[in-house]
Amino acid sequence: MTRLFTRALIRLSPEDPAEDVAAFLQGLVTNDVKGTLPAWAALLSPQGKVLFDFLVWPDGAGLLLDCEASSADALAKRLTLYRLRRKIGIARADDLAVHWESHPGDGGTPDPRLSALGQRWIAPASDSDVAADEAWTAHRLSLGVTEGQAELGDVLWLECNAVDLNGVSFTKGCYVGQENTARMNWRQKVNRRLLVVPLDRSDESRRRTGYPELGLAVDHRRVEDIPADLAPAWMDLTPPD
Repeated sequence: MTRLFTRALIRLSPEDPAEDVAAFLQGLVTNDVKGTLPAWAALLSPQGKVLFDFLVWPDGAGLLLDCEASSADALAKRLTLYRLRRKIGIARADDLAVHWESHPGDGGTPDPRLSALGQRWIAPASDSDVAADEAWTAHRLSLGVTEGQAELGDVLWLECNAVDLNGVSFTKGCYVGQENTARMNWRQKVNRRLLVVPLDRSDESRRRTGYPELGLAVDHRRVEDIPADLAPAWMDLTPPD
C-alpha cells in the first residue's frame, strides 16, 4: 500500500541535446531546480497566486514533475505555452507511478517539504500497485501540510507556507510571479496563512476545503487570528523585527 494514484508524473525531456530542460523550468517556477532534487515548487500567475504545485525530480537530462493527477493535463498544457519554439518534450509519463510511505525505508527520498512527511520514490506503474492515498492525505494533514488546487489554488504562494516548507528560492533569479512574491518577503507582508484545523474550529468564511471523514478543514486565516495551539511546530509566526 504505497502508490499514490492521486499523483501523476509529467516528463520534460530534451528533444535536442543542446536543450537545457532545467534552465527552461528554472525561469518559470518558484524553486531552484538546478540544485538538490527533489524540490517542492509552484507555477504561479503573474500576480504570484498558485496555479499548480509539484515536486521536481531528476530524470537523466530531463526532469519529472510529481503533480496532482487531476491537474496534470492542465499543467502540461500551461508549460507547453511557455515552451515556444524550444525543442523540449512535455508529456505525461503514465508508465511511472509515485509511491510514499510514512517511515524510512530502502530506496526512498525524504519529502523535501518536511522530513516527518515520510519518503517518496518513483517506480514503474504496475497493475499490482495498491493505493495509499487515504493514508497519505491523513498523514499530511495531521502535520498541517497543504497541497493541490483545492487547498492552494489562487492563494499567494508565500501564504501557502512556502518559506517554512522549502518551496521558494529568493536567490535563483526571475520566474513567473517572482516580483510580487519577493516584495512580500522583503517587506514582511505575509498577512495570511493556510492552516489545517479541526473541523469544529474552522471559520467557514475562511475555509478553503473540508475533510469531514478526518474531522479537518483547511482555512486561509490572518496571521493574528491563528491560535498558538493550532499552529504546527514548523510554522514560524514570529513577527519581524
